[in-house]
Amino acid sequence: MTFSGTIEVPSPVEALPDILMRIVSELHDVAYLIERIEPQLLEIGGADVLHSPDSMKIMQGIDLAVQKTRGLAEFIDTITGEIPQSWVVDVATALSLVKLAEMQKALGGATRHGHSQPLSKAAGDFDFF
Repeated sequence: MTFSGTIEVPSPVEALPDILMRIVSELHDVAYLIERIEPQLLEIGGADVLHSPDSMKIMQGIDLAVQKTRGLAEFIDTITGEIPQSWVVDVATALSLVKLAEMQKALGGATRHGHSQPLSKAAGDFDFF
């Protein structure tokens, strides 16, 4: 028995709002996990940790990471409400593109474009306008 044809497997297609709401849920989980770091650091280092300027920068960085993560989740949640359920995404293709971008970055040492804060800045540092 021989088979010379090709079998086309349908791509998994999902509604964009459903995918975005899963991302919102994941971002809230990430914020919760990041938030749990702070009390553990205080438990390990004791109250004296708060007297060190470097430790305070780390604590401020943790707080900032939680705020940014929750902010992204709220933004995505807000815009998702206006996206029709009929908009769909081919999940397999989308994931392939993400994996390809990660591979290119790893192999080519690509720099990050559009990063909101230079990697050389310390956590908690900010600029006035």
